[in-house]
Amino acid sequence: MKEINITVNNKKYSLNIDEDLRLVDLLREELRLLGTKEGCGEGECGACTVIMDGEIVTSCLVMAFQADGSEIITIEGLQNDDGTIHPIQQAFLDEGAVQCGFCTPGMVLSAKALLDKNPSPTREEIREGISGNLCRCTGYNKIVDAIEKASKLLKEGDE
Repeated sequence: MKEINITVNNKKYSLNIDEDLRLVDLLREELRLLGTKEGCGEGECGACTVIMDGEIVTSCLVMAFQADGSEIITIEGLQNDDGTIHPIQQAFLDEGAVQCGFCTPGMVLSAKALLDKNPSPTREEIREGISGNLCRCTGYNKIVDAIEKASKLLKEGDE
């Protein structure tokens, strides 16, 4: 067992964990944050994407002890303080970028990390920003459209 201290969605945790526990399992099984999905278990699909210390990571490839001292954002951590959904999530709904929804949490978090660093990305930069996330339902045009719309919504919110 190993003790770790992490912050997940602005909530601090001090946990004793098995050293072979992956971050995806910590989030889903220990913290019951079920929005983070496990798809391939090999870091190829992006379904388990979370933001760790401002960077996207595939949580199936990160051991939980490696997150000690880190700040993690999952899809559950994106909602606004008043309980409404984040503008990126709203844009995904508005643009029809959600079908089965399995890839959506990882896509949204990849979009957030991209827009945090580059508030006005080109379509090519958006495609590159989500390149670690696979979607088998929508294709990618509606997702790229949604991220473009989210960029505009976020800029309007800053005015």
